[in-house]
Amino acid sequence: MTATPLLFDRTIAGPVAWTRDRIGDGNYRVALSEAALAELLDTVRTLRRQPVPLLALRPDNAALPACRLAMEEVRRVLAGGPRFAVLSRLPMDAISLDEAKSLYWILSAMLARPVAQKLDGTMIYDVHDTGRQALPGSGVRPDKTNIELHFHNDNAYNATMPEIVGLLCVRPARDGGISRVMSLASVHNALRARHGDVLPRLYRPFWFDRQREFHPGEEPVFSAPVFIRDGDRLSARISLHQIRGGYAVRGEPMDNETAAAVEAVREIFADPELQFHFRLQAGDMQFVANREIGHSRTEFQDDEDPARHRLLVRLWLRDAGPQGYMG
Repeated sequence: MTATPLLFDRTIAGPVAWTRDRIGDGNYRVALSEAALAELLDTVRTLRRQPVPLLALRPDNAALPACRLAMEEVRRVLAGGPRFAVLSRLPMDAISLDEAKSLYWILSAMLARPVAQKLDGTMIYDVHDTGRQALPGSGVRPDKTNIELHFHNDNAYNATMPEIVGLLCVRPARDGGISRVMSLASVHNALRARHGDVLPRLYRPFWFDRQREFHPGEEPVFSAPVFIRDGDRLSARISLHQIRGGYAVRGEPMDNETAAAVEAVREIFADPELQFHFRLQAGDMQFVANREIGHSRTEFQDDEDPARHRLLVRLWLRDAGPQGYMG
């Protein structure tokens, strides 16, 4: 086995490489101040008088100084802190769902530009259980089910991943649906310490199921490594569900080295000391640096009343490249 010269051959240090015992509310939680909430409610009143389609909203259409201060703190956490933040909280009792989406869009756009999440140009994406199954090649994304989502980066199966992933919690589940995050630098450290023999394989390409997000005549799978070293920075594209699906779609069994690497990642993902859990409440907004943080959620059960079913709204944010899905 030949190691790539771009392999991280040392322990990654700093705020990006955190473990559970090093995370407290002060590390990742950002509160909307009373002044920021007043600005947001004033924005809602303006939109009620002069409606504007969500996709046309721009954060520079109004000053919103207190909101900008909050989002600068979110940006600081994403860039120099643990790389995930929870912004609390939109006043959901005072606004409609469409108004909540508009405020969430405006706040998120202060971090980076929203981009398409599907080939058809879908820009704002509802995360909820549709009752369908996420089988290899089906095109059904796991976020459209109530199953446990294992740690992953969003859109790991596309050439240009989002830089930041946002989630607005509209309604939590009746049971379960707990949010989980993990530092992928810490995953790399653990792999180096416990499974150093498989680490070089993770720097070479794997097959990913493209979830039917491709043009006619294109390949249904995407090839890319799990880890990429860029100077002193580590980027990752991890989704074991899509990797297993990629090999299934190709009808190609994993060789022993590939299977061992996938199993090592799965084992590290199960380490509770590397995970941080929290429950999003209605109005909370979660943001993660998508190339450095793996996120997941536990399995959930919805209320019998459809009006109370779990609903999150997702945005992908990226300033580089075209705004379309391919990036």
